[in-house]
Amino acid sequence: MKGQEVVLTDMLACRERRVNIQNEYIQRYHCPVISFCMNIPGPIKTNEQIKKAFLSGKEALFAVLQKENIPILTQTEFDEKTGNEIILTVDYPADKIKELTTELEESHPFGRLFDMDRRRKTLPRRLPQMFDLRLSGTGMCPVTKAYRR
Repeated sequence: MKGQEVVLTDMLACRERRVNIQNEYIQRYHCPVISFCMNIPGPIKTNEQIKKAFLSGKEALFAVLQKENIPILTQTEFDEKTGNEIILTVDYPADKIKELTTELEESHPFGRLFDMDRRRKTLPRRLPQMFDLRLSGTGMCPVTKAYRR
């Protein structure tokens, strides 16, 4: 696959930035945050084909939000080598947002590649500490310390 390769530190920095933005928006607006990016395995996270799939998902997400008359309070977008990403703050119940994004992930032709997360609470600021690389390969989730299926 063509595209610029990323390394683990790139992805960790991207995740930390995402958490910081999510926390800021949740604290400021006291509303749920939707983060949408792509689940792309391997070292190449974006190229023209992946970007087209992302844009298709973004269009579908905005169509659902508009259909349901869900106010968007903030919108932040990134188009970087770590992949395309959009972070939205919405004024709508978090459980309903989860239902809508799950439905979209399950029904869209590219839905298996979508990562649409909904958050309503802040997370610790230091994500890399949560991703203890010593646990990798053990089958244990580094965040919850529970075993993966």
